[in-house]
Amino acid sequence: MIISSHAKKYSVEVTDAGFITRLMEKSYKLVIIDKKVYDLYRNTLLAGLKKETLYLFDAVEKNKNAGSALKICGKMAEISFKRGDELVSIGGGIVQDVTGFAANIFNRGVRWTFIPTTLLAQCDSCVGGKTSLNFSAYKNILGTFYAPDNIYICLDFVKTLTEDDYLSGMGEVAKFNIMSAKDGIGLLENNMEKLLARDTGVLKFFVERSLEFKKRFIEEDEFDLDVRNLLNFAHTFGHAYEKTSNYAIPHGQAVTLGLITANNISRARNMLDPALKERIEKICMNFISVKLKKEWFLADKVIEAMKKDKKRKSDKLAAVLFSSDLSLKVVQDLEQKEVAEALSFIL
Repeated sequence: MIISSHAKKYSVEVTDAGFITRLMEKSYKLVIIDKKVYDLYRNTLLAGLKKETLYLFDAVEKNKNAGSALKICGKMAEISFKRGDELVSIGGGIVQDVTGFAANIFNRGVRWTFIPTTLLAQCDSCVGGKTSLNFSAYKNILGTFYAPDNIYICLDFVKTLTEDDYLSGMGEVAKFNIMSAKDGIGLLENNMEKLLARDTGVLKFFVERSLEFKKRFIEEDEFDLDVRNLLNFAHTFGHAYEKTSNYAIPHGQAVTLGLITANNISRARNMLDPALKERIEKICMNFISVKLKKEWFLADKVIEAMKKDKKRKSDKLAAVLFSSDLSLKVVQDLEQKEVAEALSFIL
């Protein structure tokens, strides 16, 4: 797959487990890698990495900041990294954000290759070019648009993900496939057992469909000014649930719960057929592994978190809602009582 951005075209390839050996035949100066990923695969998938090129990164939320990106820039300066050199980064979304930011600001932009190792990054965040960093007490408040030059997706990495992390990625896979085509819901239903068993052949089909769907939006609206906002379907509520649970709910699972919430509002507004709503909800519940707590879904706390949503343009709440014809619509007139009623379906 080739994706066009404002600065360049970049490639996305779903590949096999031997790709690392082939990739490392090139002369890379620096490979940024999640410490946990390296420990898991140093003797298998990543055995071909040259130790002298490695920069091991502790990919935890507290390190998703500009300071971490500047340390990577410092390493590049130390090894005389030139603008013509290429950076490789291997890991999930945190590694992508920090490395992409560093690649963007060092020498005003260097080439970089991204190898996503979480399903969430493989099916979603690896394309689109966004980097998001935390600053002070604020989450994702700093960032740029700077896509990798090449993205290599090896689904073998999902085999060692925790159940929470795997299902978090599956929530996004389901969301894209529900949104993208009339056959998406039926395909998810018919392949659920294999998806839950991490069948990489079946997963490849759904991941590629997810990326193809997202490609249409990011090429039309790279900078999130118009139709790309529709991809925030379920995220308004999902981000709120992350905050109210103090991030005990992983991002993808929070988005899955957000999808259920949004669809209950769509149903209450007669936008969504009740039978379709129930089918989608049944699919989604396969991807929730976190034990949910009532205090995370108190209406006043959820609504307060939603008030900070970037789509909001008035005193009322904003959200993306889904219709039976698979269309998506940003609404700016969401009433607080609608949210409260929809929350009753979560627990």
